[in-house]
Amino acid sequence: MPPLVAIPRQMIGAWRMMTGRRDAVRMLDVSADGFWNSFFAVVVALPVMLVGWVPMAGELSGADATFGQRFGILVRLALVDLGAWVLPIAALAAAASHIGIRDRFAHYVVASNWGSAIFAWMVLPASLMRLVWPGGADIATAIALGIFILSLVLSWRLTDAAIDKGAGMTTGVFAGMFFASLLTLFALQDILRLQPQ
Repeated sequence: MPPLVAIPRQMIGAWRMMTGRRDAVRMLDVSADGFWNSFFAVVVALPVMLVGWVPMAGELSGADATFGQRFGILVRLALVDLGAWVLPIAALAAAASHIGIRDRFAHYVVASNWGSAIFAWMVLPASLMRLVWPGGADIATAIALGIFILSLVLSWRLTDAAIDKGAGMTTGVFAGMFFASLLTLFALQDILRLQPQ
C-alpha cells in the first residue's frame, strides 16, 4: 500500500497527463515499489465499482433471487471487472520487450492504474442513478456512454504521455489494451455465466 499522501499525487499526475500535461509523468512513482503500489488504485476504485455492481447483480439475478444468489453474482461481477483490469497488463508485460516499450512499461502501468481509478469515479453519477432510480436506466446508460467516450480520449492521451514514443506506438498500445480488456471481459463473463436469469 502506498503512503496515503502519495495517492492524491499519483492521481493528480495521471489526470494532468490526460489533460495534455505530458511532463506530469514526473509526478508518478515509477520505481519498483511505485509500480506495485499503483495496483492499490483497485482499492481506490472499489467503492464506486461496488455501486455499479449492486444494481447489475439485481438485474442479472432476477426479482425472485435470494440474497445469496445476488451476492454470488456480485462476486462474479467483481472478478470480471478486476480480471479485465489486471490480465491485459500481464499480457502487455509479456509483449513489452517485443514491441519496444520495455523502458516505458512501468510508466504506462502506473499511469494506467491511477487513471483507471479516476475513470471509475467518473462513472459514479450514472452508477448512483441506476442504484437509486431504476426507472432512469436509459438516462443512466446515456450518461455512462458519454463518459465512456470521453474516457477513451483521455486514456489515449494518458497512454501517449506514458509511452512517449509517438502517436503510432501510442495508438497501437492503446488499441491493443482496449481490445484485450474487452476480450477478457467477454471471456470472463462467459466463463462465469453472467447472463440474465
